[in-house]
Amino acid sequence: MTTLFINIKELIQVRDKSVEKVSGKDMSILPTIKNAFMMIEDEIIINFGPMEKLGNTKADSIIDVTGRLILPTWSDSHTHLVFADTREEEFVDRINGLSYEQIAKRGGGILNSATKLQNKPEEELYNDAAKRLEELIKSGTGSIEIKSGYGLTLESELKMLRVIKKLKENFPLPIKATFLGAHAIPNLFKEKREAYIKLIIDEMLPVIAKQKLADFIDVFCEKGYYTPEETDQILKAGIKYGLVPKIHVNQFNSIGGIKVGIENNALSLDHLEVLTTKDLAHLKDSDTIPVSLPSCSFFLGIPYTNARKIMEANVPLALASDYNPGSTPSGNMNFVVSLACIKMKMTPEEAINAATINGAYALNLSHKVGSISKGKLANFIITKPIKSYSYIPYSFTNNCIEKIFLKGVKYY
Repeated sequence: MTTLFINIKELIQVRDKSVEKVSGKDMSILPTIKNAFMMIEDEIIINFGPMEKLGNTKADSIIDVTGRLILPTWSDSHTHLVFADTREEEFVDRINGLSYEQIAKRGGGILNSATKLQNKPEEELYNDAAKRLEELIKSGTGSIEIKSGYGLTLESELKMLRVIKKLKENFPLPIKATFLGAHAIPNLFKEKREAYIKLIIDEMLPVIAKQKLADFIDVFCEKGYYTPEETDQILKAGIKYGLVPKIHVNQFNSIGGIKVGIENNALSLDHLEVLTTKDLAHLKDSDTIPVSLPSCSFFLGIPYTNARKIMEANVPLALASDYNPGSTPSGNMNFVVSLACIKMKMTPEEAINAATINGAYALNLSHKVGSISKGKLANFIITKPIKSYSYIPYSFTNNCIEKIFLKGVKYY
């Protein structure tokens, strides 16, 4: 089945399939074709170009999108989509002056979510997560990572990962699963944290690997959570089981986690609201991509990742949502792109690159999604009639999306 899209006002993020990511100054370049066509066959993009070069091309179906833009769907490389309940009571606590760390110390935060998740049936967890994923797809997300980490017991971490596996099986977008057993130290292990780390390494990881439930392994490397030494130990154990490292790092403090991540060939280092000169030097000499989570900064009222500093060092940068019930109760990547422009002073070109091709790299999926490229999946957004792609971050509460295609099929 071939489908031809004609009279595309502007076809955005057109690249050779070999481009994995863009770094530094190159992030300011967003390749586009005005007055374009695009041909897909089944689930794959097979051709595109300016309308004047279309000739007498035949197709099983022709769709005229006059006045509309087409761009790749967003690649969201950091979410906590599977959770048991919302945490708006903590939202009120923060309004009343409590910090994220203070809420966590009194039993809120991650441990609050873990308690609720441990008691929630797997089928209910799946149904709730499926509804959330449906909403994210409608807002333009076409590839996504989902973490465990609200289980903090063998049984509950496995329950979360089985839910993610079922989402993979039932939804037509690429989904990557991350094992985040080291998200916090459970109350039961507060005085014996080494025993919990041993549980992760000796009991959780072997079962997860045997059942093929995860692609990545993650650790929350931060004061009050996991030290760089503990992070290193857990990542190395995950690598032995074939899991690719990712890390939550430098959200509140720089404690050496970036160096540990790079030494373990982490695919991505996520958060980086705090970034020292030494941290940046480590990033410059690696293939690891930093991932900024601006909607977390927005919601918690903490600093934003210094995007300009990262790009000026010729380092790539990705954007992701951090969708979770405590610090980012939104997975809308359009808003993430807007925040990147408004608060991080990224240009629309830089932000769109960060949320598409670089987001795909942070998912280990840049060979499949993230750009309009021959041979990649036909996962793309058709906008409503708008003047330019800059209107997407500019109109930060408007829905600019008219249609979503996943694997060449209209999803929304």
